[in-house]
Amino acid sequence: WIKDCPLRYYFEPKQGAVFARRRTVQEAQGTFIGFLDDDNIPASNWVATAYQFGQAYPQAGAFGSQIYGDLETTPPDYFDRIKPFLAIIERGSKSKLYDPEKLVLPPGAGLVIRQQAWVENVPDELVLQGPVAGALSAKGEDSEALLYISKGGWEIWYNPEMCVYHKIHKSRLERNYLLSLARGCGLATCHLRLINASPLQKPLIILRNFIGSGRRIVRHLIKYRGQVKSDIVVACEIEFYKSSMMSSFYYTQK
Repeated sequence: WIKDCPLRYYFEPKQGAVFARRRTVQEAQGTFIGFLDDDNIPASNWVATAYQFGQAYPQAGAFGSQIYGDLETTPPDYFDRIKPFLAIIERGSKSKLYDPEKLVLPPGAGLVIRQQAWVENVPDELVLQGPVAGALSAKGEDSEALLYISKGGWEIWYNPEMCVYHKIHKSRLERNYLLSLARGCGLATCHLRLINASPLQKPLIILRNFIGSGRRIVRHLIKYRGQVKSDIVVACEIEFYKSSMMSSFYYTQK
């Protein structure tokens, strides 16, 4: 280990990435905080490019990496349509703003946040808890935090110079896992749409989310008639739309 870079380890007893991230923000002493999962391999210049980007864009409250998939086995046909579910993000070679209003946000893997932006805007307790002990229900905890940062007036950026390689075990390309992943992402949709909404807007957004997701399901079933069982990509997309439709009820339960 490089002796000039102090390494500190902390134990967080509460299970889940959301609690680990919160603990990190509490303990970190720098301006920027980077999140890497255990299956992420950053490029050797990842820290340097992250710091340079944060200095060059002072209004950036958070910025995500370009994430390449390092797959252990051949993915299904048309995999590009669902690879964002697996935090594989390739948005080109130019920096660009994300669009929080449309829920277009970077994943937590390879994400860098400005500590000030998080501390001033993200609540101590988030509704979405993320994966815990292998369960994939109610994902979207990183998006929830980013929406609060955006609500506070900070920008969310994509930085292609920060490259991360995401190792994907073959089990994560199996049908059951992919369907569970799509379901977990869909369940978070309604809650995420409501974070920046006023109380008067919320009933309309819940209704629009329900109806809009239902329409997407019908269109998909018509377009890909007979392929739901045979095509895993189509099945994942429909599962996401179904869970998004049900997320209205999931939100009211929460």
